[in-house]
Amino acid sequence: MSALPNRDRQAERRESTRREIVEAAWAEARAVGLPSITLRSIAARVGMQAPSLYSHFASKNAIYDAMFADAWATYNALIPGFRARITARTSGRKRLLIMAESYFDFAAENLERYQLMNQRTIPDFAPSAEAYQPSLACYEEMVGEFAQLGSTRPDDLDVYTALIAGLIDQQLANDPGGDRWRRQLARVMDMFADDLGLPEPRLTTSRGKR
Repeated sequence: MSALPNRDRQAERRESTRREIVEAAWAEARAVGLPSITLRSIAARVGMQAPSLYSHFASKNAIYDAMFADAWATYNALIPGFRARITARTSGRKRLLIMAESYFDFAAENLERYQLMNQRTIPDFAPSAEAYQPSLACYEEMVGEFAQLGSTRPDDLDVYTALIAGLIDQQLANDPGGDRWRRQLARVMDMFADDLGLPEPRLTTSRGKR
């Protein structure tokens, strides 16, 4: 009978505390806005004194860094779910729409998370190379999906992400919690698919109705 490896309980507790701090930072961001969170307010949410946070994070920007990585890792964990909706019989246009809807819904669900992931809301913050890795993994996933459509030009991905980001920005700014701009996804993906030269059937009629 082989012995089980020794658990590093101290490391586990430390990681659990870091996780708790990141969750508290998200809660505080939702309450007061991403740029307005403070070490004091985060510490209060986890029952610490602010200086104690430095045992786990070197600065407030280090907490933002962990939040950035957490946001992209959370989205990446959802990718297998939307990929399961894609089969060998799924049209290229439908593939685009599934990808677009999946990211749109994730982004529109949480303004502060989207701001940290995709906008320069914190002027002096830039993610570390380590925190940026989940974002790169997402990009590589899109590269693979676009290759399935016969597109290998980076410009195509640039246009696609710009279109989705524009709709998300409008939704969050003008109809938070609604679906006004989500309803335009199929129409926009049809226009994009036309530019890529993808075959019919279209996702919408000429007037944008699905």
